[in-house]
Amino acid sequence: MKILVTGFEPFGGETENASGAAVDKLRELAPPDGARIVTAILPVTWSGAGPALLRAVEEHRPDAVVAVGEAGGRAAVTPERWATNLGHGRIPDNDGAIRDAAPLAEGPERLESRVDPAALVRAIKDAGVPAEVSDDAGAFLCNAVFWTALHRTDLPAAFIHVPAVRARGSARIGAETDLDHAPANSALSFDDLADALAAVVHAVALESRSRPS
Repeated sequence: MKILVTGFEPFGGETENASGAAVDKLRELAPPDGARIVTAILPVTWSGAGPALLRAVEEHRPDAVVAVGEAGGRAAVTPERWATNLGHGRIPDNDGAIRDAAPLAEGPERLESRVDPAALVRAIKDAGVPAEVSDDAGAFLCNAVFWTALHRTDLPAAFIHVPAVRARGSARIGAETDLDHAPANSALSFDDLADALAAVVHAVALESRSRPS
């Protein structure tokens, strides 16, 4: 089973993005039995993020997708339950574009994760990393990529928000997902985030194998 795991490049003047760093660390770990991991780092641009995801799907032909982004207002790893049909860029993307709030595409108001987020939380906690289900993926590019995975493919797809961990110091941005929350200082490391993603990949592989063919 081949699983595509994606993260994001740094944005907002930061030199790191916890999602991209965690995906890079994941490459160093032995994949779960029977799973092959392929990865991609997506641009933080409204014009490029969704198409980059779809190109990675076309290139790798995965059996499932796990997209990862960072959320600066959270201290735990949070699998998302919903992608909403809304895009809103309150801050410039890496092309300098600011997006007014508007639907991402014609379609329903929201789409549900094709992988049970509660099962992913259990797997992450079993790996020793704090986790909880989130019902709000925000309206920035994390949500847009999740929407693209659910709206433009029929693959089992999940989205995982990780805390905005930095190798040194704290993130200066991160309220895009949790507008009303102050930045959270997480005790987690990039290694912890990679362990969480490895547990997610294992759980996604198990759930995908159990689906009727």
